[in-house]
Amino acid sequence: MKGKATSFDIAHYAGVSQSTVSRALRGSPLVNEETRRRVVEVARKLNYKVDKNASNLRAQQSSTLAVLLFEDPTSDESQINPFFLSMLGSITRACAKAGYDLLVSFQSSSNDWHADYAESHRADGIILLGYGDYMDYQSKFERLLESDTKFVCWGANVEGRPELTVSCDNSRGGALVAEHLIELGRTDCAFIGDTSHHSPEFSARFNGFAERLKAHGAHVSERKIATAISTEESGYQATKSLLANNIKFNALFGASDLIAIGAIRALQEAGLRVPHDVSVVGFDDLAVARFCTPPLSTVQQNTTLAGQMLVANLLNLIAKQGVDVASSVLPPQLIVRQSSK
Repeated sequence: MKGKATSFDIAHYAGVSQSTVSRALRGSPLVNEETRRRVVEVARKLNYKVDKNASNLRAQQSSTLAVLLFEDPTSDESQINPFFLSMLGSITRACAKAGYDLLVSFQSSSNDWHADYAESHRADGIILLGYGDYMDYQSKFERLLESDTKFVCWGANVEGRPELTVSCDNSRGGALVAEHLIELGRTDCAFIGDTSHHSPEFSARFNGFAERLKAHGAHVSERKIATAISTEESGYQATKSLLANNIKFNALFGASDLIAIGAIRALQEAGLRVPHDVSVVGFDDLAVARFCTPPLSTVQQNTTLAGQMLVANLLNLIAKQGVDVASSVLPPQLIVRQSSK
């Protein structure tokens, strides 16, 4: 071989990626022992010497974290789900308390988040808030993991997925809604949301809700389930579709507050009284939930604690250099207001 060997040469002869070579040579626990030995042996044969200056540059920390927000359809120009605004405030305060600056940006469709933020030293780690269709983002998570990018997500902790998450106990939240409606004697229920694996948070809420109703001898008919994304308009249209098909129910669970607020509008336009004819419960406890008519019963997710945990877990992940940091699941709380009394 002519010239000085590089990590790309080692990757070629060892049959691994260049990022795996880098992790193996610095002793990362993310590389198994067999692969590490193969990489080290190839490096020895090629008389490869680690560039200490480059290594130090790569290890340099920016004392900055990045929050990447998914663009959501909204009724205004923000394209930010209002649920994340209070969480963003908590994240900002937690970063300041830890001595970190914070970059806030929308998640790009680019495949190179890690290059844009971690490898370029713009940020030491990434917090992902919202990611649309979960199935569309699996490959992006895999690229972040492959590049050894330090990141945490707000969202469902899905079995078999290795990314670090902070989430609400969505199943328990759904069960709380069911228990409340059972106490009211309202068990002829509709559900507005997405019960598929594309939306693991919504499906967990539905499953917890349906299982608790089933334990009480009730169930949610498939005819009374309407798919919606987390916007008022989607909740409004989904509820209108049920009503247009003359589907009757005395309770409605919206998978988010925005969906539930849209549902209330559709019910009221149809001449139905909330809660006299139909009890309505949402999920999130947005600020607007207290001020809609009637004020919305909902499941509260603790966004203050969530923001703190996202920052704390990410900083632990950065500091521990690959040592496992556990995902966190936060307890939900039912907030009862006039929409379900």
